[in-house]
Amino acid sequence: MRSKLFVPASRPELFEKAARSEADAISFDLEDAVDEARKHEARAVLSAHLEAPRTHDKLVLVRVNALATEHFKQDVEAIVRTGLDVINLPKIESPEEILAALSHIEFCEARHGITEPIRILANIETPAGLQNASASAAAHPRVMGLQIGFGDLFAPLGIRQSNSFAIAQTRWSVRIAAAQVGIDAFDGAFVNISAPDDFVADAQAARAMGFTGKSCIHPSQLRLANEVFRPTPDELAHAVDVTRAAADAGARAVGAFVVNGQLVDGPFITRAQRIVEQARRDGLLVD
Repeated sequence: MRSKLFVPASRPELFEKAARSEADAISFDLEDAVDEARKHEARAVLSAHLEAPRTHDKLVLVRVNALATEHFKQDVEAIVRTGLDVINLPKIESPEEILAALSHIEFCEARHGITEPIRILANIETPAGLQNASASAAAHPRVMGLQIGFGDLFAPLGIRQSNSFAIAQTRWSVRIAAAQVGIDAFDGAFVNISAPDDFVADAQAARAMGFTGKSCIHPSQLRLANEVFRPTPDELAHAVDVTRAAADAGARAVGAFVVNGQLVDGPFITRAQRIVEQARRDGLLVD
């Protein structure tokens, strides 16, 4: 998921445009992008959209309102449909919150006959959330990644979003927390859509720390994110070698092995498989 395009759930006229965009994933937003007075309307519109046949192969996420709000349960009840892949949980501060959210998600899955478990992307955007990021990442196997929310994290602390030291420290903490359980870390949004060069520099800094992709608030940022997070020829070649070696190791019931002088085990295999799959979708690799 190199690029994830935010789409307000209250703007259905943008849904098909997002489906035709360059985004790897679409993140429909029921939280900050939807006015309080329009939550119910947006929820109903998005629910109908998720029930309709999918017209694209992008990953579909929905950012719901926070667990502590009155909207959370209604959001989940409306969006747990076959057209949903991931629920983005904002302002997660503890593993207990992950499990509490998951309890209601599982209830709604059973109610609507959803057999493929919906995964969780947890937003790290409060001081407590950052402090407990490792525990939240390990709370349940359904947690597929951690994502930074710089705006919500920095604003109450009086930290400017241009503070490169704070950004680097936050990225490091979240990346380590995600790595401890072998899941991905996703970078937060870059709010100045009129500064593409700055967006690229910001995305490159995130990639250098091992982040998988970046949130995009405008379609013009998608191509830039895809290019920054696209694997280099050497990375792709290594990923192909790893996936081939993994198939052979699996046949021999070997869990860890060496490829190109590097030790490889489960998390590295998963990462390599994702790189290869994305390269095939991009036409960079043909079997």
